[in-house]
Amino acid sequence: MLSQKTFDFLKKLSKNNDREWFNDNKKLYTEAQENVISFLEELIKEMGSFDEELAKIDAKKSLFRIYRDTRFSKDKSPYKTNFGASLGMGKGSQKGGYYLHLEPNKSFLAGGIYMPESSVLKEVRKEISLYGEDFLKIVNHKDFKKHFPTLDQEDRLVKIPQGFEKEDPMAEYLKLKSFIVVYNIKDEEILNNKNTTKEFTKIFKLMKPFNDFLNTPFQ
Repeated sequence: MLSQKTFDFLKKLSKNNDREWFNDNKKLYTEAQENVISFLEELIKEMGSFDEELAKIDAKKSLFRIYRDTRFSKDKSPYKTNFGASLGMGKGSQKGGYYLHLEPNKSFLAGGIYMPESSVLKEVRKEISLYGEDFLKIVNHKDFKKHFPTLDQEDRLVKIPQGFEKEDPMAEYLKLKSFIVVYNIKDEEILNNKNTTKEFTKIFKLMKPFNDFLNTPFQ
């Protein structure tokens, strides 16, 4: 189970985001990190029931570092105030996969491809343009639509991308720069809940046809 102590640590860190406090409370971080890794091990095992490739993921390696890269950011806070894990997304988000984000009052599950490089993005767009009906069957399926009403619209283009017809029936999807779905989760659904891994797995399983479609050009 995910512990209340883990979220308590993240809340304290958001109020004391500096190296001195973090070093003085390194034990709290270690305990929280171990709790999340233990949770991920169980989650990965559950997710293996619908995709055996996911069962091979190393929980510890899937967890992102808590240390922020502040070189190009105005915000110089040294630490992230969340635990994030990439589950099968591939290096640099060049492959459709799953993502878990744990943060007090801001937790969510996500799936798809996030801000891929241009060559990958072009192939995904071509797949959507050529097989639009198949894509629409997935994103308009009642269970999918119920949990993910819309795809993420961040940084979408205003015009149809170069190389595609203006009249393409999939034009609105071709303008996207990422192909991501997100499911927000309340803290009370997560903490001290013995069924959390099973409930998360059900949500992630709904994303599988979406990811399979996005990955088709690269198989």
